[in-house]
Order: sequence, then structure tokens, then C-alpha cells
Amino acid sequence: MRCPRTTMPVTALIASAAMIHLQSVSAAEKIPDGVVFAKNIEYSNPDDQHLQLNMAKPTKGKGPFPAVVCIHGGGFRAGSREGFNRLCLNLAQHGYVAVTVSYRLAPKYQFPAAVHDVKAAVRWMRANADKYNIDPNRIGTTGGSAGGHLAQFLGVTSDVDSFEGAGGNADYSSGVSCVVNFYGPSDFTKSYDASVDAAEVLPLFLGGNLQQQRRRHIQASPLYWVTPDAAATLCIHGTEDSYVAHEQAVWLIDRLKASHVDATLMTIEGADHGFREATKKVKEEIEDARIAFFDKYLKP
Repeated sequence: MRCPRTTMPVTALIASAAMIHLQSVSAAEKIPDGVVFAKNIEYSNPDDQHLQLNMAKPTKGKGPFPAVVCIHGGGFRAGSREGFNRLCLNLAQHGYVAVTVSYRLAPKYQFPAAVHDVKAAVRWMRANADKYNIDPNRIGTTGGSAGGHLAQFLGVTSDVDSFEGAGGNADYSSGVSCVVNFYGPSDFTKSYDASVDAAEVLPLFLGGNLQQQRRRHIQASPLYWVTPDAAATLCIHGTEDSYVAHEQAVWLIDRLKASHVDATLMTIEGADHGFREATKKVKEEIEDARIAFFDKYLKP
């Protein structure tokens, strides 16, 4: 469906707090009423890596429930699924089965290993839909930074067999219905002059710099895989992001709309990478936008 271009400006003022969706659930924190939380569920075992996920589920309502796959960031070489535990709990309170997944990291595992892994996670969700009361036809994804890139990759390559990998449950689709992409890169060929760490991160992930591995930079860029079959997308990005330039989201949204895909850019004026200095009010608006987008595409 074709949408008019919509950029939603939000004024980001200075405050010193991390976004709630980046906080993990400590042993001392209480699981909300109406939610059950399980950790360390193995979903795939490529190269004997025993990849695991954590899952939050609603206990009220009979389901089957829509589901969301949450993908952590960390420059493709760091980070932990635990960083999205709290987001999963929040999603479960809103009627979703939400998982936060681990995936193989660079430099030991280069592109497309991480793509193979998150696709395996979506297939695992469908293969185990009955067990966990999931509606296999209503699965979305979200992620931040490198996780935003991987979430977006899920949204634009559902029909590309070469990215499926051998992570199990091959009879099931890895496609998703919608993507909420927090400051994920869309075009690696234009990252080096606009990012403070691209020259350090991308050669580890792609096996060389742009001059050495231009083809892999193109192959790994979601922008170049956009088709009319891409998933509906919400990009949320700050104008002062020094790690992934705001224009990366603009290019992606424009390409999606040109392909008649429902796509929206939510611009956070003055915000940095991770929205670390945004006010509590702005962070609440961001999280409300994420939930509203999932509700639009994943709830009947």
C-alpha cells in the first residue's frame, strides 16, 4: 500500500537516562502481573553454538497471540539478548509473545551468519507456535543499531533463499509482517564518511573495507533488497546520530515508499545514537509509537 511521506518530529531535550527498552531485567526486578518469563531456550545450534532466546508471554487471554522478535545491537561484534528483556516484558503486557535472541557475532562469524540466525529464530517461532500459543501469521520484529539492521533484513529478504542458512525448521517461513527499526544502517557503502566507528566495525563484519569488499557491503545493505513485497516499516532515528547517520533512515523509507510499501520515519530531533539524552517524555512517545505500529499490523 502506498503511503504519503510522514516524518514525525519529536523534540529531544537533554537528560541522563538510558532508554527503558535497553535495560535488562535483573534478579531483583519483579516480573509484571499477567506475564510469564522464561530464559535460555535454545532455538538453533549452528556450528555447535547453542543459540538461545528469552521469552515473555501474556497469561491472560486465550490466544494465539501475535509475536515479536527483538534483536540486540552492539556493532555486530558485541551485545547481549538480555538488553531487551524489559522490552519483551512490556510487549507481553500489551498482548504479545516476545522473544529476545542471541546470534553469532563478528569477527569470528561474519555476514551473513547473523542474518541466518535471526531468520532461524523466526522459523523456530513458527515451528513452535502451538507450544507457545503464537499466531504464526502475525510475527513482527524490532531491533536497535546492528539489531535494527538485522530486523530490517528480515523485512526485505523473506523470499531470498541464500539468506536462510541451515539453522533448522527449513519448512517454515522466516518472513515478518512488520519491522520497527531503531537507528539501523541501510547502506554500508555510504557509512564510512558519516560514522565514527564504521571503519572499525564494518571490516570485522564484512571481511574487509569498502575497497576490499564492495560487493559484500552492497549485499549486506537492506536498501538494495527492497521490493514491493517488503514488510511494513517504522524507522525511528535521531538527527544527531554520529554512529548511524539519520540519512540512512531517510534513504530506506524513501526506497520502501517508492516500492509502494507502507513506511514511516519518526525523526527524533537532536537525539544521538541510542537516544541516551532524550527526555523521559520523548522516550515514552517513542515506545508508544513502537507499540502502536505493532498493534496496527499484528492485531486484528
